[in-house]
Amino acid sequence: MRLSDLTTMRVGGEIADLVEAESAQQAAEAYERLVRTGAEFIVLGGGSNTVASDDPFAGTALLMRTRGFEVLDETDDAVTVRAQAGETWDDLVAMSVERGWSGIEAMSGIPGSVGAAPIQNIGAYGQEVAETLVAVEFLSAETLEVQRLEAADLELEYRNSAIKSGSLTGLVLWVELRLRKADGQSAPIRYGQLATSLGAETGDRRPLADVRRSVLELRASKGMVLSDDPDSVSAGSFFTNPIVSKAFTHSLPEDAPRFAAAPKTRADGGETEAFKLSAAWLIERAGIEKGFSLGTGRAAISSKHTLAITNTGGATGEEVAELARYVQIRVLSEFGVQLVNEPVLVGLEI
Repeated sequence: MRLSDLTTMRVGGEIADLVEAESAQQAAEAYERLVRTGAEFIVLGGGSNTVASDDPFAGTALLMRTRGFEVLDETDDAVTVRAQAGETWDDLVAMSVERGWSGIEAMSGIPGSVGAAPIQNIGAYGQEVAETLVAVEFLSAETLEVQRLEAADLELEYRNSAIKSGSLTGLVLWVELRLRKADGQSAPIRYGQLATSLGAETGDRRPLADVRRSVLELRASKGMVLSDDPDSVSAGSFFTNPIVSKAFTHSLPEDAPRFAAAPKTRADGGETEAFKLSAAWLIERAGIEKGFSLGTGRAAISSKHTLAITNTGGATGEEVAELARYVQIRVLSEFGVQLVNEPVLVGLEI
């Protein structure tokens, strides 16, 4: 088995050992064994956020294949749902929409597993997991004890968490979300493009099924839904949208998109006003067009969206990394902005 068989980018070398966990107990036992032996290993769910080297991986790939969700608590206006880490994220979204629960409908079509969602603090079209996350069950790599971590313990930020940053190390076993009951209506729509596609204004609500359908259509138009579309052979958005200070935005062209972001904490404990930039806009204005490639062309910028790097056929992990580095250099040179990769890299550096 190769990592290329387990990742949506379809790159990666032979794996020395493979362990599939079909229950939380199996996952915990396998993880504990790997930690105790000091073996090299990676944990994979849907493989949609991993880009790996084509060199052989000498360690173990632990595949999270745990499935299922259950209702823990229900009131007149809300429901608490627990989903196993290996459950497919979009299946959870589809289930919630079908049952009339709002809060994650705008994250329809995001590939990957439920367990990865809080690690990355996934988000799209105006919603992110941090808004509905209650807690996770977490097997600590330090103590090898299972503990409940509340959402606040994860220090969730834009596409980041204490787990992703490394201040917490361990395995997510299940995820608990609090969703709203709203007579089949969505949460207020925050994203302008989504509102337009629905013939709505930002702040409006629309039927959950309509929002899900529009989100899936928008994602598909950008090659961001796993399908037979060649542009979907990717890791989704390859770079996060940069967060910069208000002062820095004055150095950018006037037409550069910028959106208010959560304030940044300074060293003195104060806060600095922050803005989120559009990585796609920066890439395009740095002269990199849709479909652009280097060398063999087997790794290329998506023909539909400049934020994605695609494997057009037979690309190596290093070719993907080389193109990503080129994009970073161009944007840094043009705007002084350092783009940060969103996918996890295995055996590669950018």
